[in-house]
Amino acid sequence: MNHSSDGAATGGIAADRLRSIIERVERLEEERKALGSDIRDIFTEAKSAGFDVKVIKQILKLRKQEPAEVEEQETLLDIYRRALGM
Repeated sequence: MNHSSDGAATGGIAADRLRSIIERVERLEEERKALGSDIRDIFTEAKSAGFDVKVIKQILKLRKQEPAEVEEQETLLDIYRRALGM
């Protein structure tokens, strides 16, 4: 079995290419972790400024949706509320 790490195929696997792929994913995972921490910091800032974080998260979710989809959901929400006497 060939265990060289000079980029030669080992058991049909290009070791350098595989290492590169794994290291790139690891770097992006670290960046994602840092971004998650930054986002949590912003929510902490919002909360200390008196904003409701749950509502901010709902707004963020709505902004990702298509306007027609949001309108349909709001219409249904209104219909359901009226049906329940809310």
